[in-house]
Amino acid sequence: MTAQPARPERSGPETASIMDVSPFKPSLVKAVFRDVTPMHVSRSAAWAAASVTRTVLTEIIEGARRAAAEARKKLIPGDLLSAIERNVELEVGDKWYDHSPTFQGLTGVLYDAEGVIVPSRKRSRSRKPSAVVGAHRFEAGVKKLLRSQGATAVPAMVRDLNGIASVFLTDLAQDATMVVREGGVKRFGTVTLVMSGEPAPPPFLKDSLQAPSARRGDGRTIGRDDILAATTIQLFGGNLRQRALTEAREATQNTSAG
Repeated sequence: MTAQPARPERSGPETASIMDVSPFKPSLVKAVFRDVTPMHVSRSAAWAAASVTRTVLTEIIEGARRAAAEARKKLIPGDLLSAIERNVELEVGDKWYDHSPTFQGLTGVLYDAEGVIVPSRKRSRSRKPSAVVGAHRFEAGVKKLLRSQGATAVPAMVRDLNGIASVFLTDLAQDATMVVREGGVKRFGTVTLVMSGEPAPPPFLKDSLQAPSARRGDGRTIGRDDILAATTIQLFGGNLRQRALTEAREATQNTSAG
């Protein structure tokens, strides 16, 4: 029997784009966007949003794998918490934190203007579309992404990854909608994370990190550049944002705009 060639492992920003793994389909992306906005989502925008979500989830899974014991490939929620504690860039999709038991007691106590404790949000039983209610739609893609990284996860961890992916993409859709309505990005910047005692990394090239601050196109369609602009809002800076933008551009190089 002929031996099958080994699949290449992810080794950094030069890794193959979303077209090779495709855990999150454009149809899923557009379904999430329909829950947020009636605007049309171009094909290239859907691929870009799927790519950014894939990049973020891949980084979270890799962080959890590093936090897990070397001999254990099945990830648990504690690995997710450790990954976020070690890398603040992974703290995305935080609306899910109020819903998941994994994060109970870690989101802090909120007080209103009069100093009264604000009770935590209860799980919604509404049938109205929301990132939390729709999180199950991401399960197939999350499991595919886990397999591509040579990992598995307990059901609670899979649910958390589903929820983070759903909330992150929903937030991305909201920011992309805002970019279209406002005609560009009105606020975003770069944050560089430096550990104590370590030298500061070299600055990123402006064109490689940021999306255009002024947009082109009509006010009824979310395009690829709107997704890139929204990414600069969602990911506040550092290696993850740069990688997400780079991989999204690569994933849409040969994609038509329609």
